[in-house]
Amino acid sequence: MTRTYGRFADRTQAGQALAAALLPMQLRDPVVLALPRGGVPVGYEVARALGAPLDIIMVRKIGAPGHKEYGIGALVDGSSPQLVIDQAAARMAGASEAYIEREIASELAEIERRRAAYRTGPPVSVQGRSVVVVDDGIATGNTVKAALQALAKAKPARIVLAVPVSSRDTLASLRGMCDDLVCLVTPDPFYAVGAHYDDFGQTSDTEVVELLASARQRAEKSMNQGPGN
Repeated sequence: MTRTYGRFADRTQAGQALAAALLPMQLRDPVVLALPRGGVPVGYEVARALGAPLDIIMVRKIGAPGHKEYGIGALVDGSSPQLVIDQAAARMAGASEAYIEREIASELAEIERRRAAYRTGPPVSVQGRSVVVVDDGIATGNTVKAALQALAKAKPARIVLAVPVSSRDTLASLRGMCDDLVCLVTPDPFYAVGAHYDDFGQTSDTEVVELLASARQRAEKSMNQGPGN
């Protein structure tokens, strides 16, 4: 699904526009997973509009021995962390099973450290739910691709990838990895995600913490009120 938008004032406005595109889908039992940090302000608006819980999904690259910048896989957190390994790349890089296990342990520890810093609490379960994966935009798509591959293993009922802006080529490569794809702007040529925002300043850790806390309080208030109140 694509709609024609020009520029976004900021991530908040982009999230509101994205939410308007998602509402008609009437997703069953939705949960919003945002990629930190820039995806969190966007995801916050989506979660608020859908009446859904908001959580973050963190992707940590598994780098090759001696060349950590060369990814041979990725670890994606969640209620059941998932590992995606490119076996051919791992063999070519000489990554042994023991090496991969050490890297997994190291990256799991880093994920836990970041979750503690963001004070998110335990990851939200996605099994059997409609999962909306949100970021502020997609350039290469490598991080999103790892997230989608891992999420599929967690057995959600439906995976929706929702972003304000993306490269057309990248979007095409991701279509087969989700049940639905919502993108508001697909510029051609594509230069950078930030080129489509008036304000694309870096999202701070403090903002992430505040937005996640606000979303959590809203969800708890909704649960306490119950459907009949």
